[in-house]
Amino acid sequence: MRIGHGYDVHRLTNNRDLIIGGEKIPFEKGLQGHSDADVLIHAICDALLGAAALGDIGKHFPDTDLRFKDADSRMLLKQVCAMLWQKGYKIVNIDATILAQKPKLSPYIEKMAQNIAEACKIATNQINIKATTEEHLGFTGRGEGISAHAVCLIE
Repeated sequence: MRIGHGYDVHRLTNNRDLIIGGEKIPFEKGLQGHSDADVLIHAICDALLGAAALGDIGKHFPDTDLRFKDADSRMLLKQVCAMLWQKGYKIVNIDATILAQKPKLSPYIEKMAQNIAEACKIATNQINIKATTEEHLGFTGRGEGISAHAVCLIE
């Protein structure tokens, strides 16, 4: 059994779609990044890679590589899962928390879990996603960005 932790953060910006957990969330701003800037999936990728001692998302999908410009992060997650399978690992569970003052994410949590389960080829009951505000504290509380933490267990 191996445990991994991942963290990611992206700044909110105008003229971008807000994609979290593979879901397009209606909101006036989106996340700035080289790919689709899916903060949740990026944190999950880092947790999985960390658990398998395979580095981090930047090592495998650098923001200097044009192949990943505006990439769908679900594709990146599928590649991370393939790396784990090649090493003989399987995912036991993933637990993640999204930190965002706005928008309200609870209506999208179930679909996010389905998207992630599909990309990882696991059951939705192996994934738990939570969303919380930061009570207007820090950069997320001021609405400057969104962050996510993820932990996973693999065997």
